[in-house]
Amino acid sequence: MTRTNAAQIADPTIAAVLKQFLDDQRGGLAAKTFARYEYAIELLQHCLDGYAHQSLDKAESALFDRLYRAKGAEHREFCEIFGPEHILSNLGKFLGYFMVRKVIAGQETLRAAGTATKKLAKWLAEKGYVKTGAAAEAAARGGRAARDLPEAEKLARLLHEFAEMQERDNEGDGVEDHFTITRVEPGRIWLEGMMDAREFGPIALPADISRRCKVGWSISGVVDRDGKVWRLVEVWNVYPR
Repeated sequence: MTRTNAAQIADPTIAAVLKQFLDDQRGGLAAKTFARYEYAIELLQHCLDGYAHQSLDKAESALFDRLYRAKGAEHREFCEIFGPEHILSNLGKFLGYFMVRKVIAGQETLRAAGTATKKLAKWLAEKGYVKTGAAAEAAARGGRAARDLPEAEKLARLLHEFAEMQERDNEGDGVEDHFTITRVEPGRIWLEGMMDAREFGPIALPADISRRCKVGWSISGVVDRDGKVWRLVEVWNVYPR
């Protein structure tokens, strides 16, 4: 188990544990598969270093601020300060935000982000770093991400291309939001805005695109009204559930 308190660096740290995980995987994977795992874990560490401090308690925040702001050899990143108990609670941000919003990745990398974190969660439990129940839940999330992240990336590209073809009389008008897909029918979808919970729809889409839409997934972009009809006129990202 890790050893940490409000004044000390954890033993082992997240960085050390992730390295141990990769060392354990190296011999059992094909070179190409291991390279994908390695890159996925590198991205996970970048995500943790950049965002995981937001969920720290007061004592942990004080430790982080002191070491992160230190100069020279005393400087530490998040993964060089805290232990593996902080990994699973941040996988949602990694798979549901970071891989979609912050990483330009192909299908294989997106799939590997899910499969690698699924295997990591199970490994953390086997090593006694986390509880079995939490690991099982995280592993299930990784498995879903391995399937859904590539599909969401493909849908985002198709929606972006479709939206680019929409003519707009008043460029700059419309509603910009993070929309949840609430209903899907052949050739049309309904969206609910995050900001004011308004429903927009039905929004017409080509049938082959609407088939890829999933209730509960969300779309960041702009909808605009053409008469009484709402249309998707800008799409940036699609986030799986």
